[in-house]
Amino acid sequence: MSFANRLLDWHEQHGRHNLPWQVHADPYSVWISEIMLQQTQVATVIPYYERFIKQFPQLQDLADAKVDLVLHLWSGLGYYARARNLHKTAKIIADTHNGAFPDDIDELVKLPGIGRSTAGAILALSQGQRHPILDGNVKRVLTRYFCIAGWPGHRETEKRLWQLSDKITPYDNTAKYTQAIMDLGATVCKRSSPDCPACPLRNDCQALLSNEVNNYPHKRKKKELPVKTATFLLLRNVHGEIYLIQRPPAGIWGSLWCLPELIKYDEKKQWDIPYLPADICADKAMPSVRHTFSHYHLDFTVIPAKLEGDHNRVIMESKPAVWYNPANPSRLGLAAPIKKIIHSTEV
Repeated sequence: MSFANRLLDWHEQHGRHNLPWQVHADPYSVWISEIMLQQTQVATVIPYYERFIKQFPQLQDLADAKVDLVLHLWSGLGYYARARNLHKTAKIIADTHNGAFPDDIDELVKLPGIGRSTAGAILALSQGQRHPILDGNVKRVLTRYFCIAGWPGHRETEKRLWQLSDKITPYDNTAKYTQAIMDLGATVCKRSSPDCPACPLRNDCQALLSNEVNNYPHKRKKKELPVKTATFLLLRNVHGEIYLIQRPPAGIWGSLWCLPELIKYDEKKQWDIPYLPADICADKAMPSVRHTFSHYHLDFTVIPAKLEGDHNRVIMESKPAVWYNPANPSRLGLAAPIKKIIHSTEV
């Protein structure tokens, strides 16, 4: 029995058939789920997906939304560029494709945040088009089954994996096969503690036959992440509201709302924050917190402070800045570490 047929038979009995985005499996639903599932497990994604679709049931709803609301619903899911790209792509489709999701893979990969594998998955799962995919789960299955050496992200290794994925993708039942191979990687051929006895490919999996399953995929050579530092001001006014600014679209926590960063801070409390009056009373700095991004560690310190007097009018004229009420929070996108700090210091 072929590779694909064994997977299809296994999936019929053991695969996942009731995920929220499988209910209709239209291009819009599949697209949202595929973007959310990048670097994120299904159990984490499901509640985010359900809230997102409830707020934006159709592509036009997402295109018409403000990016603040999109980021608010994404808060805590991480990799926020995914949310910004969803919003950009929805606008492009609404404006240049008359709201209809492109059904051509070359058109899809031109859109922000959609690569070859994601485009292939969208068209395979929603329309049954035959396109190979190569997400993290599929890479793991293929590297073990064929004993493919090298880190899967390396150009030559990835090229070989694309060739294999294309070779084994069937022309019939493509949607079911695509879901099957992703499910196998997620539930059986897992990164750690793979359940090899339950695998339909166990009889000729090269890594299993050579007793090297845990050695595949080969890992990327580790390099020590650099450490960056930052200092933020947690400033409350007389009403208990917290001063937040919106970060630039690019860079750390792009377009999210955040505590103002102190570019210059020393023991003399020299503040360098535009539009703020000088009468700020600062407390002792909170313990440093480390947040790890994909390319570096960020060690940041938060300094609690109070604004003496009522300066709402002065500061509210400066955009983008808001006074945020933790007891009655606005629907803003907040970086998860900042949100945690804010709500752990509620007065």
